[in-house]
Amino acid sequence: MNISKVHHSADIDAEQAEDVRFVTDANGLDYIEIDNRHATAKLALQGAHVMQWQPKSTAEPVLWLSSNARYTPGRSIRGGVPICWPWFGAHPTDSSYCPHGFARVIQWQLKKSNRLANGTTRLLLEMTETDVTKKQLSYPYRLTLEITIGNYLRLEMNTTNLANHPFMIGEAYHTYFNVSDVANAEITGLDNLVYSDKVEGYIRNVQHGSLQFSGEIDRVYLSSEEDCVIQDKGYNRAIRVSKSGSNTTVIWSPGAEKSSQMGDMGTADEWRKMLCVESANALKNSVTIYPNETHTMVAEYSIEPL
Repeated sequence: MNISKVHHSADIDAEQAEDVRFVTDANGLDYIEIDNRHATAKLALQGAHVMQWQPKSTAEPVLWLSSNARYTPGRSIRGGVPICWPWFGAHPTDSSYCPHGFARVIQWQLKKSNRLANGTTRLLLEMTETDVTKKQLSYPYRLTLEITIGNYLRLEMNTTNLANHPFMIGEAYHTYFNVSDVANAEITGLDNLVYSDKVEGYIRNVQHGSLQFSGEIDRVYLSSEEDCVIQDKGYNRAIRVSKSGSNTTVIWSPGAEKSSQMGDMGTADEWRKMLCVESANALKNSVTIYPNETHTMVAEYSIEPL
């Protein structure tokens, strides 16, 4: 990616200037780069999109980012942690609206930044309304995302209902994790859960034991509140996904055929290096928010030895 300029923001206090850097690329997209004592990270202000996060204690990145990702205004970036909001999947009544909602393609603003006592970095971002967002969601709300970057990555998304009536949302952290190979990975934490299987026409089934990968998987696990753990024998590590305010877990691996039809999935076998484990509220677990109330969804990612 071509970096055309570097600038600093008044939102960053002087003591943290060495940890946080702002850059703008040749397409006009703005990014924040973090380098603190615990980890490095990078996020795009379009979509409040965490693209990279790697603790300094691990040899391999934790998040997967496609080598052919598109960095274009108004287009989502393939990899990292896209934000799905205020719906998950296609819009329920108008398929012309952005799949997975508009939050991942709209500019966000950095409202606050500080360094915590333990050396981690905390950012607070708020989504900026536009004519497009007002057309697709006409009632008033406030959407913020707090990101904590250290030897763990924590995301806290807050949706506040500023309307005088309840409304319903679907949401997800559509997180792409970097693995050595899908054949080396399995996911625990889903045993005995009911899932809706998109590959099989949304039929429902029950998970038995750990989840392993041999082809395309696209499943929505319902009433899922517990931690999921990606066990990766190739990298000899486990990635723990903890969450709160989320009752759905989505697992996605595109497989060879589907990935070949996607122009931004990278090289022919690059799909084998990623798994999506998404903390979400979707289908029957969509959330109703009442006036003047705030719904919070948190996900936290950490690395453990096998």
